[in-house]
Amino acid sequence: MDDATRFELVAVAMPTTRPPIRIGFLIFPGVTALDVVGPMDAFAAAINTTQSARSYYESIVIGTHRSSVRSESGLRLSPDCTLASAPDLDTVIVPGGAGLREAAVNSAVTAWLQTRARRIRRIASVCTGIYGLAPTGLIDGRRVTTHWAFADAVARQFPKLKMDSDAIYLRDGKFYTTAGMTAGIDMSLAMIQDDCGATVSLAVARELVVYLKRPGGQEQYSQPLRFQSANADRFGDLVAWIDANLHRQLSVDVLAKRIHVGSRHFSRQFKDATGLSPASFVESRRLDEARTRLEGSQARVHAIANSVGFRSSDAFRRAFERRFGVAPRLYRERFR
Repeated sequence: MDDATRFELVAVAMPTTRPPIRIGFLIFPGVTALDVVGPMDAFAAAINTTQSARSYYESIVIGTHRSSVRSESGLRLSPDCTLASAPDLDTVIVPGGAGLREAAVNSAVTAWLQTRARRIRRIASVCTGIYGLAPTGLIDGRRVTTHWAFADAVARQFPKLKMDSDAIYLRDGKFYTTAGMTAGIDMSLAMIQDDCGATVSLAVARELVVYLKRPGGQEQYSQPLRFQSANADRFGDLVAWIDANLHRQLSVDVLAKRIHVGSRHFSRQFKDATGLSPASFVESRRLDEARTRLEGSQARVHAIANSVGFRSSDAFRRAFERRFGVAPRLYRERFR
């Protein structure tokens, strides 16, 4: 996308005399690189996408010490300053990574956050960055999320948190928490929208070729991926096929025939792998897809129900209310 096209997409008037919003990105040995560079590139795209935002953001990389660090993937990152010498910050982003769970790093990050929190407008953790934020006590009693694979462990270790393991990202007060690594970009787009408006955040999403608001929650990734990873040899593509054929009859016999096994044997293996019966799993996928279509489509509720395989509007309504605690029509009014 050339500059002329960008400027046609974005026509906003933002003050250019105000000081930039200074965002601090913490790094440490064993950091997850994408937790840092994903959000950082999103804020950089806001600067590049519109002339008005050129002075809107300033990103600073803050290390636990002055030396460069090696990320989990091997990428080397160099700090602009240390925790001790960090300037005043508007926003702090705490990335995840195995290194954050090392005692020395964790205690340093936690103590620094506790000391600086009052002077920071927004504090965010990306993925397992919640291990740096949770011990501070700052998010006790708040709704939070993290990567689905760590959600149960975090909830057990920090029982005062209100864990939502399905959310892509959550904001509670000035605290943001996100799911897996790319969810840091979703969160950054929300921050950009708060700071610069919807037009700029949409332009950034287009620049990065990502959703402005990703449909659905983590469950759409965690449940199929758990299933696929546990059954890569036999059931590897079954979930993808189910998702592409929700409108069809998906009985146990149909699914078992798809992978060339007997129905009883298939049912036992499927439940062992997913913790759900085939019927419950299919219903869950149908309801997730229906929720996405309610948010982004003008189609009638009964048409959506039929399109994802429910043969009766009443059956769809009952299943939807049982799963989400709200009727489909009311859900659409709230979230479309």
